[in-house]
Amino acid sequence: MTLFREKAVTTRKIALVAILAAVAVALSPLVSFPLGFAKPFPIQHMVNAIAGVLLGPWYAILIAVIVGFIRNILGTGSPLAFPGGIFGGLVVGLVHRYFLRKDYAALFEPIGTGPIGATVSAYIVGPWAFQAGLLKSLGTLEVLMTSFLASSITGSVLGFIVLKVMRRTGLWA
Repeated sequence: MTLFREKAVTTRKIALVAILAAVAVALSPLVSFPLGFAKPFPIQHMVNAIAGVLLGPWYAILIAVIVGFIRNILGTGSPLAFPGGIFGGLVVGLVHRYFLRKDYAALFEPIGTGPIGATVSAYIVGPWAFQAGLLKSLGTLEVLMTSFLASSITGSVLGFIVLKVMRRTGLWA
């Protein structure tokens, strides 16, 4: 009996991973906005907020990697999509798991994306991507932090709203 229940839960989680990744990829050409060398994407942060709360940190990271990879292939993202997305989902998932077992954990996404993601982008991914020819210019930490925070604050609020709607309509208990 327990084995079947575990398989059902895992299948449900995998299905949500696919749906969230598909939503993020489908909306990426419509909602991202070029800001110098970065392409901030509030929908990624919305997805991070939802995934971190509903699925946990590791699934949120998986979704961010999948979406970042596909967005880069399609040309709707940049290499900065990886640190910009991964750390936001990680922080939401960890905050939800260990500190705040409520949907409000979604609002912590900018902490992972802003200070952590922007710093990793400015000092590790950005210089590597510029040297490899994947970015045309480099930005400062302040520019990255501003653009990442603008995108992630908007996205985390959207994610929080979507979570509330999902709970009220019974899409996710």
